[in-house]
Amino acid sequence: MGAMLRRGTRVVIASHNEGKVREIADLLAPFGIEAVSAAKLGLPEPEETCDSFAANARLKAISAARSSTLPALADDSGLEVAAIGGAPGIHSARWGGAAKDFGLAMNRLHRELEATSAKGRKANFTCALALASPDGSAQVFEGKVFGTLTWPPRGTRGFGYDPIFVPAGYDETFGEMEPELKDSISHRARAFEKLMLAAYNDE
Repeated sequence: MGAMLRRGTRVVIASHNEGKVREIADLLAPFGIEAVSAAKLGLPEPEETCDSFAANARLKAISAARSSTLPALADDSGLEVAAIGGAPGIHSARWGGAAKDFGLAMNRLHRELEATSAKGRKANFTCALALASPDGSAQVFEGKVFGTLTWPPRGTRGFGYDPIFVPAGYDETFGEMEPELKDSISHRARAFEKLMLAAYNDE
């Protein structure tokens, strides 16, 4: 796996979500690894038919690696809210409808929480990050960040549910935070740390 992430290598980010592509590219940049998005290469976006973050990430990474004949990184991530049974979970983007409008998704989440008798607004983001080679092999690494939900949304940075998520130990939402700070504590950063540790130990 280490060979796929050496300085100077080119890696496909198997996502059409510009926010995710930017965050993963920023994580790779200090290691001298060039990131190119699946959208830029014109690769199809496979349907996420699996029942876990890890399985969906693996599916997307393998599809992109085989199509591009390059190593591929895929992220599958979402928000899990304890008071509503861990929803929206793997369906986080789908809560925004066909257009993946996260304004709609956040409003739906707010309505669901208002309708429940459960106390508290504890939540966590989970990220599964898969690295695949063109031969179809892949490894998956998972990271989580815990916090609470707030309403109304605050901040215009980040993407997805960031404006309503306040990570534990902070007062700002992910939507208000400087990108550098979010990138250092996010679920995606934690999954990436595990991936890079495994890659360097593999050499």
